[in-house]
Amino acid sequence: MPTIRLYFPAKSLILMASLISAMMAAGCATSTITTPPVEPEVEIPPPPVPSDWLPIARYGRYTLVELKPQAAQQNLLLQVIDVSMPTEPDATVGDGLQHVLQRSGYALCDDLQVAILYEKPLPAAHLQLGPMFLHDALLTLAGPAWKLQVDDQARQVCFTSSQEVLP
Repeated sequence: MPTIRLYFPAKSLILMASLISAMMAAGCATSTITTPPVEPEVEIPPPPVPSDWLPIARYGRYTLVELKPQAAQQNLLLQVIDVSMPTEPDATVGDGLQHVLQRSGYALCDDLQVAILYEKPLPAAHLQLGPMFLHDALLTLAGPAWKLQVDDQARQVCFTSSQEVLP
């Protein structure tokens, strides 16, 4: 009868057998995972902003820019304009007003009482206006006999006579 030679000592075989049986016993066990109940998230209000705090952004190495709209972006009549009127021989004040109001966000109102102003010839002194505020350019084109009225909701500019019309 042939003899069987063990390549491992008996102690290590016993240790391996016990490890394998422990792994098999642990592998067969199932564990249930319990999920904790979901709690509603509590919104934490942001801390109050100090009164002396200025929101700024860094642009470049040495430039800080304040994060708020400029005055001319909030009040469109404070836009600074520099306008050269088209040189037409029969240009009128109405044409000049329309040209100044281009891209300003405002439109000229259509009122029959102001048609007298719109039909006047455009003075040569008004062919170049600015740099000045849009408000001042409109008053300059209309002249001292007219008051400026602005409808900010409709973004319309109108003029009313500041004097009584002579017969």
